[in-house]
Amino acid sequence: MSRPFSPRLPGQRRFLPDDVEDARVVLLVVLTFVTGSVDAVSYLGLQRVFTANMTGNVALIGFAAGGAHGLPLVRSGLALLAFVAGAAAGGRLVRSADLRAPWPARVTVALLASVGLLVIVFATWVGRHHAPQAELAASAMAFAMGIQGAATRKLGVADLPTTVVTSTLTGLAADSFLGGGTGVRWRRRATSVAALVLGAFSGGALVQVSPSLGLLPGIGVLAAVCAVATVHDLHAPVTAADVMEQPAAAK
Repeated sequence: MSRPFSPRLPGQRRFLPDDVEDARVVLLVVLTFVTGSVDAVSYLGLQRVFTANMTGNVALIGFAAGGAHGLPLVRSGLALLAFVAGAAAGGRLVRSADLRAPWPARVTVALLASVGLLVIVFATWVGRHHAPQAELAASAMAFAMGIQGAATRKLGVADLPTTVVTSTLTGLAADSFLGGGTGVRWRRRATSVAALVLGAFSGGALVQVSPSLGLLPGIGVLAAVCAVATVHDLHAPVTAADVMEQPAAAK
């Protein structure tokens, strides 16, 4: 069983191997909050467009192509293309990331790029009821979420893709006791779903005040994750010299 993650203490080596997984899980769950917040803004403030959950966009494009009225076919298509482009850019950014680190520096760089894009959208939209260029706003938000999705995927943590929870919910149910499983990793899965709901709630609530304000929770959380990774020295690789024997009480 993994031990709870804790920052470095004076006189201790930095991390045990289990701490690496724990640190990644905590930060990835937090990033799932961003998905809910950003999608709340795009769906409620940009006429039913998803900028993080591409499954929803693909479905909307199919509905519109099939003759359904009132659906933003062009905007959904642009968001889908922008997300794919963002994922490609994010993939390049983290291609040579040092995965020996709990949170590679290149992942933080990618997330900072996402923060920058969302800040630009917020700055051009704030104080207006409608985004001045809705297609550009949706594309920029989708590009940012594509970067995030690719960057976090590089970490290879099971059940925490951060930009969608369909696979997380499937695993939660299929591996539960009701599904005949052992409930493996149920805590991280359930917490991830809760994080997305909380993000959607916060973004959706602020959209009712002013659409652009719904971006603030996501921007704040992304920036906080980057700050935590830097302050707690999560960018440094864990080497054999960093591994210390667990105390008897923890065994």
